[in-house]
Amino acid sequence: MSVADPIGGAASGAARSTLPSNVPPTIRTDRLILRAPAAADFSDYADFLASERAQYMGGPYDRRGAWGLFCHDVAQWALFGHGALMIDLPGRTCVGQVGINHGPLFPEKELGWLIYAGHEGQGYASEAAAALRDWVFGQLGLGTLVSYVDPRNRRSVAVAERLGARLDNAAARPDPGDLVYRHHR
Repeated sequence: MSVADPIGGAASGAARSTLPSNVPPTIRTDRLILRAPAAADFSDYADFLASERAQYMGGPYDRRGAWGLFCHDVAQWALFGHGALMIDLPGRTCVGQVGINHGPLFPEKELGWLIYAGHEGQGYASEAAAALRDWVFGQLGLGTLVSYVDPRNRRSVAVAERLGARLDNAAARPDPGDLVYRHHR
């Protein structure tokens, strides 16, 4: 994994950046590029949130609701020094999003992911989530993150377990029905 410095240059592995903490990084894995969201990403994001697949995230959402969530994902960079990154395949095909959620709606910093239709089952969620998790542990110095997962979302349960996260039944959760998976440094 490498982390690109948007001002120029690159840092490798878990090296700390000298950039302000509110500048989203570009993180590269063997197959993916994780990058800051752009306005052009909203249409596909809104389509995902309008679909039945968004039921595991409190949806489906109308366009107004999707816009609010999209802006929340972007604003977290300025507010907390972390937020969402879009998941691109080389050639600029966006296949989803990975992010660290926080704020008054989340008891703890949450590692979350979503993959657009047609791109599931290829390991993109696991690869992107592992890369962002490692960046957050290295840059923010956190010891743990959580993932809030609807128990009916078997694919996300599998991703959390593939990442090595373990159920934490004692953890606070925004939705009482969610499972909480804890990721350790």
